[in-house]
Amino acid sequence: MKVGILGAGGIAKTMAETINGMEGVENYAVASRDLTKAKDFADKLGVQKAYGSYEEMLEDNEVDLVYIAVPHSHHHKWTIASLEAGKNVLCEKAFAANEKQAREMIEMAKSKNLLLAEAIWTRYMPSRQIINDIIKKGTIGEVTTVSANLGYKIDMNERMVKPELAGGALLDLTVYPLNFASMVLGDDIRSIQASAVMHETGVDGQDNVMIEYSDGKMASLFTTMYALTDRRGLICGREGFITVENINNPQRITVYAPDRNKYSIIEDIEVPKQITGYEYEVMACKRAIEKGEIQCEEMPHDETIEIMRQMDEIRQQFGIVFPFEK
Repeated sequence: MKVGILGAGGIAKTMAETINGMEGVENYAVASRDLTKAKDFADKLGVQKAYGSYEEMLEDNEVDLVYIAVPHSHHHKWTIASLEAGKNVLCEKAFAANEKQAREMIEMAKSKNLLLAEAIWTRYMPSRQIINDIIKKGTIGEVTTVSANLGYKIDMNERMVKPELAGGALLDLTVYPLNFASMVLGDDIRSIQASAVMHETGVDGQDNVMIEYSDGKMASLFTTMYALTDRRGLICGREGFITVENINNPQRITVYAPDRNKYSIIEDIEVPKQITGYEYEVMACKRAIEKGEIQCEEMPHDETIEIMRQMDEIRQQFGIVFPFEK
């Protein structure tokens, strides 16, 4: 499978490094709005072709899968353009700026009978199944509560603070705790209550989200772009709890059960070694394309739309409207 990387920033570099360590997948092309940047990227990362515009790469008939690695504000435009050019697409998270855009992207994929997948890597990782299996076995009993946090000091990055680039913590960081909660508790939500500390540019700098589910379960989620946090996930059940080290890329999953007045570790699991973690979403796309499917079972379109809906509701509570939405 020949991959064309649309964008030549940091996340595109990580994807190229990942593909270099994979079998059955090629770093075929990279496109930037700056040909010199694209050529430099290609030379350093072993990419076969470099293009000085996105349009040029989309005209290349050899590209099997386009990886969209531009800011959130541009996901809709370049996903649509890629699909119109007959390309399968893996689009970075957050999938779009809003639910309306997400639905338009998915409808285009359906009309073209092409694969469209969201690159929310935690949905594709082995850690997801490990956690699911622990819960299914009943090791911690009925799950009642989930909490998760994610924080990095990234407010110096232009794409994080500019409203015109759909910046802010929500689409970049809060999307991960939302997916973490969804993977454990589902999406039968009764209410969402959210608050934010606003950045001086008008985007959200820190988010706090409380989700109440129809069956009485609850999720408590916190993110910040001002500081590094422990990034821990906590899944509480009636008979014990699970801790997840780094919800953004789980490294260790630990299961605790009550022992008189304290808790004891009953399972301590290191997740399988990986190249970067991006390889799982790429292989999921390869499998889906080979089967002629238009979505990946790990992150189906309905789930992508649901997470976008949740983020729209949260952003409405924040009172944030992106300039291109007005």
